Amino acid sequence: MNMFNIDENYLNSPFYDISKAQPRSNGDDIFGEFFGFSGGSSGNKKKAAAIESKLACTLEELYKGASKKIRISRVVLDVFGNSHTVEEILKIDLKPGWKKGTKITFQEKGNQAPGVIPADLIFVVDEKPHSVYKRDGNDLIVEKKISLLAALTGLTIGLTTLDGRNLNIPVLDIVKPGQEIVIPNEGMPTKDSSKRGDLRINFEILFPSRRTSEQKNDLKRALA
Repeated sequence: MNMFNIDENYLNSPFYDISKAQPRSNGDDIFGEFFGFSGGSSGNKKKAAAIESKLACTLEELYKGASKKIRISRVVLDVFGNSHTVEEILKIDLKPGWKKGTKITFQEKGNQAPGVIPADLIFVVDEKPHSVYKRDGNDLIVEKKISLLAALTGLTIGLTTLDGRNLNIPVLDIVKPGQEIVIPNEGMPTKDSSKRGDLRINFEILFPSRRTSEQKNDLKRALA
């Protein structure tokens, strides 16, 4: 169950209402369940369990890097111990090449409560599906369907990269079913800024469903 309210109209980022989030508890005592820590001496501060939320990112954002602003709402205590809700803006700078599962932690940005150290707020990068590319580690994969004619006579593949460049890739040799060609350094950025992963193009050959006698004879002559 999603622990947060979402406001898609705020910037381009979700609105997280921390005041309504309930962190997970390892114990089964009700007090710990509510505040996110197991029961114990009230004189010892316990840190509330971390609150995690997915951060949906496009493949373009993970390729080029991007900044996201997220508004959170959480409970804080004043000097008299009274609670009230405040809003804050958190900024996340996505680095080029970050992978799904990368975690960004904001220390103690959870709700405040008496005798409790606020929870850490953790955003976990999640990768949105892309219409053209699939990611495999640092590599990018494209599934390309081509006709039998193109497989035998050659073709040029046109692609728009994730940073907006146009690639024209000539394929001059005969393409076999299931064949893959590799374009070096056209994949995702890596920790070494001078290197990138590869672009891998996998081919599926579409065979004709019928042929005329004349076409059959032409093929026999051409392939004899």
